[in-house]
Amino acid sequence: MQRAIGIAAAEYLRLVWNTSRFDLEPPDVYETAIRELPVILAMWHGQHFLAPFIKQPQHRAKVLVSRHRDGAINAVAAEWLGVETIRGSGTHGTDFSKKGGIPAFNEMLAALEDGCNVALTADVPKVSRVCGMGIIKLASMSGRAIYPIAIATRRRVVLDNWDHTTINLPFGHGARVAGAPIHVPADADAAMLEAARQAVEAGLNAATERAYELADRRGGRNRG
Repeated sequence: MQRAIGIAAAEYLRLVWNTSRFDLEPPDVYETAIRELPVILAMWHGQHFLAPFIKQPQHRAKVLVSRHRDGAINAVAAEWLGVETIRGSGTHGTDFSKKGGIPAFNEMLAALEDGCNVALTADVPKVSRVCGMGIIKLASMSGRAIYPIAIATRRRVVLDNWDHTTINLPFGHGARVAGAPIHVPADADAAMLEAARQAVEAGLNAATERAYELADRRGGRNRG
């Protein structure tokens, strides 16, 4: 049942992608980012469903997906769309290992070392739009840049839950926005790590705001 739902969700997202017209900002982001590959792609929870489609055919990518039962459906959908998965999630509490955080972190490090891009949501359940420290430590230990990204569609439904999950609707206009890359030194101290965390959070907020601004520019707003 989970596999059937995951495949159906993937094909629905493919419909949204193929029937929408997406702006890209900056327009040369693929050309500039190629010099830094592999990279870490940061997204907000609830705004990430169309992320598999930004992968170029020649690039490898893995995405971090939680071990929760809903994560199983997301994993099926991602893999159906050609993105490999790493299972686990972060936490603000003390159950990091219970959620598979340590093995997943090590697997992300190995993927980056192997030349594979890694995508993950920067905020930790259930604290929406607050960047966790996990992605910052991943960048510091791997030496790879973090790119804050956001994808929005004008036609959408926003759910009333902790992360304001956004269901993108087909046959409309959308936008893909990438923020400036953020580098975290390998020898970063606590203050530098916190500064980088705040930079990722600000970059994601700015990219998300800009993506919705571009998506809503044509034909007025429709939040479902």
